[in-house]
Amino acid sequence: MTKTEIYKLLEEKQDIFIEVSDKIWGDPELSLSEHNAAELYERTLSELGFEVEHGVAGIETAFSGKFGSGKPVIGILGEYDALAGLSQKAGALEPCEEVAGGCGHGCGHHMLGAGSLAAAWAVKEYLEATGESGTVIYYGCPGEEGGAGKAFMAREGLFYKLDAALTWHPGTANEIFTGTNNTSMQVEYTFSGTAAHAAGNPHQGRSALDAVELMNIGVQFLREHIPGTDCLHYAITNTGGISPNVVQSKATVLYMVRSNNVPNNKKLLARVDNIARGAALMTDTTFKRRFIDGTADLLPNETLERALYANMEEIPLPEYTKEERDFAAALDATCPKEDGELPGIGAKYDPEVRRRVSELSDNGNAPLNDFLCPFYHSDKQEPGSTDVGDVSWQTPTAQISTATWTAHSPGHSWQNVSGGKTGIAHKGLMYAAKVLAGTAIDLITTPELLEKAKAEFKVTAAKGYDCPIEPDAVPVPVEEML
Repeated sequence: MTKTEIYKLLEEKQDIFIEVSDKIWGDPELSLSEHNAAELYERTLSELGFEVEHGVAGIETAFSGKFGSGKPVIGILGEYDALAGLSQKAGALEPCEEVAGGCGHGCGHHMLGAGSLAAAWAVKEYLEATGESGTVIYYGCPGEEGGAGKAFMAREGLFYKLDAALTWHPGTANEIFTGTNNTSMQVEYTFSGTAAHAAGNPHQGRSALDAVELMNIGVQFLREHIPGTDCLHYAITNTGGISPNVVQSKATVLYMVRSNNVPNNKKLLARVDNIARGAALMTDTTFKRRFIDGTADLLPNETLERALYANMEEIPLPEYTKEERDFAAALDATCPKEDGELPGIGAKYDPEVRRRVSELSDNGNAPLNDFLCPFYHSDKQEPGSTDVGDVSWQTPTAQISTATWTAHSPGHSWQNVSGGKTGIAHKGLMYAAKVLAGTAIDLITTPELLEKAKAEFKVTAAKGYDCPIEPDAVPVPVEEML
């Protein structure tokens, strides 16, 4: 069976995977609470002939689907969690909640998981038809939007058994997702004091809210004394009540600490911990510290990126109907735009890539980026964080992005949710499925390609994986934080 035949088979069976995507879009669940999504995936994997494992790494909504035997072992990563406060009617051209105060798939993980599932199934069909040695494992990875499911899975050493891992992410352009990123750690600090009447006997009170405010002031002063790569974010999640005439006895603040690598992040987090201790001492309160999650920096693998790009070039890009293009233009008109903004990572850093992308995108004015960005490999540090980084420290890992949204659709936006069930979204996820499947087949049939990727990984990962998840930490569902 050839790759071309596999792609044709994917087209014939695409309704299975589009239905999974649309069902999960219609039933959005927050990080580490994706019970319905996980059940749907596990059932579908079983029906498609995979050996399913539930509750991987002790996480209730993590799972895997395995097919085949022997080497190489290729992992394909899927996600399926949604975001709070992003409920939105499909196909609408203005903000319009589907469920009041509900959540929605503003990051496209309903597509991500379904596209990866389609890719894993296609590789299974190839192995079954050809009898080639090889194993494909679909990983259901929960909690990317707060929870760091892959990092908790990596803490258990789950990905060391892989020869390579592939994934993708919905986006505004067809490109290789390259470069590295900041690490991230989240810790919750809950201060406890003594309630008292704020006028009658304030001297008997010990304010937990004062402790939170003093901690935040301390962290503000810390900002002057950290490297430019580091970031400190916070949210007060419990102010202790709404009565100003009561000394607040409980208050909670959630911190996200970012740095360029895990060892530096741990050092920075230790400084934040000390500020919490100081705030407690100043207010005569106590505090409890709860580690929430952490993610590592991403190790790019140029060998795998070039293999993915070769398949992106080989496979025809999606073609869109007039109705889809008209919708894209109308929805894109609602999106914010910046002068000189061009799609793709390479356009930010490489003048020749920028020139070519400018031509292809009508100087950044196209409502839909229906072209393939030029290849660009980077090791530059981006400010965001992803738990794919943790996988990349245990096995050679690479990922792509495909155009599933309009050209200027912001991340985590109502526009993303609105367009999440359109033909544009469906075609983008199936294009991603073909690229991942084709690349996985190349790795199975071309041992020298895989060996080159592993040789590169041996150099980049020479320091070894420093897990950002603390040893006694347990996954915390986002719903517990609301």
